[in-house]
Amino acid sequence: MSMAHKWLNKVRWDENGLVPVIAQEAATGDILMFAWMNRDALAKTVELGEAVYWSRSRKKLWHKGEESGHTQRVVEMRLDCDEDVVLLKIEQVGGIACHTGRHSCFFQKFDGEDWQAVDPVLQDPDTIYAKKHP
Repeated sequence: MSMAHKWLNKVRWDENGLVPVIAQEAATGDILMFAWMNRDALAKTVELGEAVYWSRSRKKLWHKGEESGHTQRVVEMRLDCDEDVVLLKIEQVGGIACHTGRHSCFFQKFDGEDWQAVDPVLQDPDTIYAKKHP
């Protein structure tokens, strides 16, 4: 086994070869998003110093911010005690992690009866993902 990939082998990948990843803003401790990575995504994240996830819906690597410009610079990477969850402490470029234009993907709060959007939209998603074709 190559020493270059020994650290990747410590991660307990699920049956689909994925590991859940939590993105936490390093400066505030805010949880910004949850996503998945495969081995290639985690290796690429370390190589670039920016978060690269695995899109289960698109079945491809997804460099966070590739369309929006809202990349995530990795400050620190941690593995939990069971070695099956990765925590990224990141700097969120533009302050927006969510495709809805909000700071965090966790903007819906349960009020006892239903889920209420409690965080403001910082930028209209239509302006973030401007259509390239008319």
